[in-house]
Amino acid sequence: MSHLTFMPLLPLWLIAGSGAMIALLGLYMLLRRAPGAVARVLALLVILLWLSGPRLSRPFYEPAPQDVLLVVDHSPSMALRHRLDSAEKAVAQLQQSARNIAGLTLHTVTVAGGDHHGTRLFDAIAQADLPPGRFSGAILVTDGMVHDAPASLPTLFTRENSPLPLHVLLTGKGEETDRRLRVLQAPPYALVGKTATLRVLVEDLGGPAGQDVTLTLHQGDAPPRQIAARSSAPVDIDIPIHQPGELLVTLTASPLAGESSTRNNSAIVRINGVRDRLKVLLVSGTPNQGERVWRRLLKADPSVDLVHFTILRPPDKDDGTPLSDLALIPFPIKELFQDRIKQFDLIILDGFHNAGILPQDYLANIADYVREGGGLLLTAGPEFTEDGTLQDTPLAEVLPAHVPGDGIVNERFVPQLTDAGKRHPVTSGLQPGWGPWYRALSSDRVHGTTLLNGPSQQPLLVLDTVQKGRVALLLSDQLWLWSRGEGGGGPQAELLKRLSHWLMKEPDLEENQLRATLSDNSLRIERHSNTARLDHPAMVTAPDGKVTPQPLTAEGNGVFGARIATNGADGLWVIHQDRLTAVAAQSTRNPVEDADLRATATRLAPLAAQSHGSTQWLGTLSHAPEIRQVSPDARGASLAGSGWIGFPRQLVPVASSSRLTALCPSWVALCGVLALLFLGWWREGRLRRR
Repeated sequence: MSHLTFMPLLPLWLIAGSGAMIALLGLYMLLRRAPGAVARVLALLVILLWLSGPRLSRPFYEPAPQDVLLVVDHSPSMALRHRLDSAEKAVAQLQQSARNIAGLTLHTVTVAGGDHHGTRLFDAIAQADLPPGRFSGAILVTDGMVHDAPASLPTLFTRENSPLPLHVLLTGKGEETDRRLRVLQAPPYALVGKTATLRVLVEDLGGPAGQDVTLTLHQGDAPPRQIAARSSAPVDIDIPIHQPGELLVTLTASPLAGESSTRNNSAIVRINGVRDRLKVLLVSGTPNQGERVWRRLLKADPSVDLVHFTILRPPDKDDGTPLSDLALIPFPIKELFQDRIKQFDLIILDGFHNAGILPQDYLANIADYVREGGGLLLTAGPEFTEDGTLQDTPLAEVLPAHVPGDGIVNERFVPQLTDAGKRHPVTSGLQPGWGPWYRALSSDRVHGTTLLNGPSQQPLLVLDTVQKGRVALLLSDQLWLWSRGEGGGGPQAELLKRLSHWLMKEPDLEENQLRATLSDNSLRIERHSNTARLDHPAMVTAPDGKVTPQPLTAEGNGVFGARIATNGADGLWVIHQDRLTAVAAQSTRNPVEDADLRATATRLAPLAAQSHGSTQWLGTLSHAPEIRQVSPDARGASLAGSGWIGFPRQLVPVASSSRLTALCPSWVALCGVLALLFLGWWREGRLRRR
């Protein structure tokens, strides 16, 4: 800011006195109307002005230190199409250019991104630690897919009501296209036996809508399905749910010609198949302690609909009580064991002694029910050795053990896990140290898998598979002792829960199962087997179709496992072993980052224009733009040109230093005085000639 100052050649009092005398002299001459008086007075005033030494003082400016941010995008999308290589090359050239400018410091900030929040370059700018007042602008080296780009230029880029430049250098040669597949609607759960409906949308970003698209659907290990669709038009896809448990569905859209990447052309949907209210029929032969255990357990499970009947008096028994006093519900044997038997997922016969209650045809219906996929659980006590035992009916064909007439054992014993029981999901992991029981049945024939042994190592809990169905036989009626805490009790609730769900074919309780999970760039394979060793390796099919044999290592209790590095490969992994199949898939790692993989200027170009900066494509340049300092007066104009980008030079006044300019130099004063004296002389001479 310039200001006026004086450097007088004479003392101020003398100049002031001379000024007063000149004023009086001029007044006198004007009153006398002396010719040339005005010119002579002005000449004296010019001399007085020269003696006062007027000077114009201007501060002395020098360039101020400047800080410029170079923000480099290292997000996952920069790994596509050699974008990162192009960016690193440009960064090296910009850093070299900045070293040639005195007073300008280029601060390089690398932004990794990919943390489920997208690429946030402007957050990095706001958090940069720079000396106050020295920020002069920023350079962004990116693919343009910035997820925190504001609608208007941040206040940081404004100084003295003028914008500071934001220059955008984009990796690529121009606007790109990208096809992406979006799942608009997917149910997390679906009922077994029903269909789940997916709604998906294919979008062509940067390209025209309505193009033909082929969707390829992989559902578990089933052959792929192909579905015709059009971009920008939602399509509904029906997925049949055949069994409970997690179902992985992979959808892939055919690639778009010239698109940035096919990484977001696929989507993985996880649907859990669930049963619709498991229906259980519990028939207790007589009122007993065990039926309370069963009833309490099944009633506590919200997914179970329980139908419970207790046989209070067999039809062949008459104690003389009048019918009006019995108030009993007739046992609906026809409805249960003929009309509606297939509606039940599990039938439990607890201490059931037939004694003419069920005709042979109905017992045959139960056997057929098991063969066709139903579950049957029997808890056997002394009634299993009496006349009318179920062993003498058509049901004997599906029972896993036979008890002779003298098979009752009355002695104290503690149930023990067999080797198979230590491996089987129904009993594996149950901690020993259980309380005793006091009665069991000994068998003379057993087929199936024995999980628990009773007295004298006799089978106590036997499981078997009969065609499509399953049967479990507990050769004791004293499981209820554990619920009473006898001798410390035992895992009664957990055992019964596992046992009933195994009979209803819960996937997690299969004794032979193959599982696969993906985490931390590794594939975990886990095999549960009812055998002590595996004869064949697992065959692993990678997302690219490559098949690799993988041996599984024993980990104890029937569990075998292995871990494989996936090297970041996305897609569906399929594992086969011994007719078992498992699938695993990595969900989208960075859903925000992968939503749009184009290199584009649409998000950043408006901000660069607001700041009078530039937007340039590195793929069209042979060299990164040179950094220049431009005059502060260039603000308001574009701060870039062919092969260069600029930042306004900042000047600050130097303390106690200024530049003085004389307002009345000696030669000007001399010329002025002579001219005025000549004018006065000429004026006086002219009047005298008149």
